[in-house]
Amino acid sequence: MKLSARNQIKGKIVEVTKGATTSHVRIDIGGAVVTASITNEAVDDLGLAVGRDAYAIIKASDVMVGVD
Repeated sequence: MKLSARNQIKGKIVEVTKGATTSHVRIDIGGAVVTASITNEAVDDLGLAVGRDAYAIIKASDVMVGVD
């Protein structure tokens, strides 16, 4: 897999919740969990399932930082 995105974090799928058209895929990336919203079709095409390894690929033009 070659991508231009620099933030590619390997993890393990811990939950896949399908809705009417969109799924939420939760990936444990070493103690923290990242949630992605993707189409149900993408879940099926990629064969995503709990326990499978997957990459959280983050591509953003801006990163915001906040403090209390």
